[in-house]
Amino acid sequence: MDTELARAGSPSIVIDSTAVRAYLLDLQQRIVARFEQLDGKPFAADHWQKPPGSPLGGMGITRIVEEGNLLERGGVGFSHVTGSKLPPSATAARPELAGRGFEAMGVSLVFHPRNPYVPTVHMNVRFFIARADGQPDVWWFGGGMDLTPYYGFEDDARHFHSTCKRALAQFGAELHPRFKRWCDEYFFLKHRGEPRGVGGVFFDDFHELGFERSFALQRAVGDGFLDAYVPIVERRRDHAFGERERDFQACRRGRYVEFNLVFDRGTLFGLQSGGRTESILMSLPPVVKWRYDWQPAPGSDEARLYSDFLRPRDWV
Repeated sequence: MDTELARAGSPSIVIDSTAVRAYLLDLQQRIVARFEQLDGKPFAADHWQKPPGSPLGGMGITRIVEEGNLLERGGVGFSHVTGSKLPPSATAARPELAGRGFEAMGVSLVFHPRNPYVPTVHMNVRFFIARADGQPDVWWFGGGMDLTPYYGFEDDARHFHSTCKRALAQFGAELHPRFKRWCDEYFFLKHRGEPRGVGGVFFDDFHELGFERSFALQRAVGDGFLDAYVPIVERRRDHAFGERERDFQACRRGRYVEFNLVFDRGTLFGLQSGGRTESILMSLPPVVKWRYDWQPAPGSDEARLYSDFLRPRDWV
């Protein structure tokens, strides 16, 4: 879609979805290039296109590495899709948009490192336009990033949150605490009563700064990802580990699977809208375990993850 008029409950303004698409493709390539350097193994590229007659139109590029030197599994996906009706996951918070057609584009990544001392990370930035005949288009940005350690380090958590805060600072001091709180509340396993990790930032349905500034905010979050995560990777990747740490990592990865399949809006949107299943589920870890009512030994590093890290904290 070329530059056009769209509206999000305010006077019509010019939006440029072509610029958003170009940014997202560049972001995907920059992140993949950096992690190919860090891992030493190239990412495969899967270019997919929805067939004619499919309820979902559009295309995507999935960049994936498995059994790498650093990453046991890592995926960075770009998608640009259209559909005739927004799925329930996209209208749960915006019921007034039910029944509209849509255009959606975004980059989503999850990295599952092999070393349990390197945390799993997720990042996503996306752009939606919802359309209905005879009504103004409604658009918004969403995204964020969050960190899921298996063994907690205070300096890692502080660095990640400080980088998120710096990325948002130019858009108003109130945004970081608001987006951090949103992240803490969103990445929470309600059935277990515990956070998925140490959080980060999360935002959705965001258009309040107008198109140009809202797009700039999305770019700041996307561009901040490498600064937030790479120093942690470089600090922890050579930390010695054994079967105990790998076993705990596999158990904690089970929580990641539970969240993504039960609560994650992006996963649900992709599956409900008829997206490419392999690309949607690339976020799942390759090795995972569940144990009945497992509890960490008191005073252990595993117990410290629960007591000191898996709870909302003001890290900066």
